[in-house]
Amino acid sequence: MQAEKKQIKTVQGVVVSRSGDKSIRIVIDYRIKHPVYGKFMNRRTKFGVHDEQNVAQVGDVVEVAQCRPMSKTKSWRLLNVVQKAVEKE
Repeated sequence: MQAEKKQIKTVQGVVVSRSGDKSIRIVIDYRIKHPVYGKFMNRRTKFGVHDEQNVAQVGDVVEVAQCRPMSKTKSWRLLNVVQKAVEKE
């Protein structure tokens, strides 16, 4: 019997806040079709993410992976910053 490696779930989202030390909040926007009326609706999900190095800033697009619960609301960890936020002058 061969042991199969478990697939880690990863998603991309936008950082909306830096709540504290080593913590960020990301949001994932998606569209679903209403089951009765057929209209497409915008939905969003917020995740608490563990940022060990404090590298992510508000507005960055980041990739996160699911992990063991770090706290009551954090069950995701930061993998990498995909795109840095554009700084306004």
